[in-house]
Amino acid sequence: MHDVKNTARALVRIGYDGRVHKTFRGHMAKERFENEVRVLKHLEARGCLFVPQLLEHDPEVLKIVTTNCGSVIEHISAERMAEIYAELASYGVRHEDAFARNITYRQSDGRLCVIDFEFATLLDDPAGAGLKPSAADLPEDPAQPKPSFP
Repeated sequence: MHDVKNTARALVRIGYDGRVHKTFRGHMAKERFENEVRVLKHLEARGCLFVPQLLEHDPEVLKIVTTNCGSVIEHISAERMAEIYAELASYGVRHEDAFARNITYRQSDGRLCVIDFEFATLLDDPAGAGLKPSAADLPEDPAQPKPSFP
């Protein structure tokens, strides 16, 4: 396996079989783990094909294993990014961390995909709560324009 991301919040590795292994750590690790599992299950049930599929999850070690959605992209227009996150919203999910760093390119079919759902909100959830009130509350990424989406 090789590390893709190693931060205070998560360790992300890609296995030799191409599967993505994400271990949650740090602040609210359990809640972020549970939220990502819930959102990925929701998206799979709705037939969303441009997000990772949840293959395994282990609440004891706060780890998920998903399919690989390709590589992180270098550049994307604000308009295209807004389209992708709006398409995600049509599946009942607001991402809450809607930046280019969470969009990948899947070479096998040329599809732009969305990853990293630990802060996402299910729009039809009666509890109504993701882990972030809105994308506006996230720190700005000065290298990327912030999209407007529903």
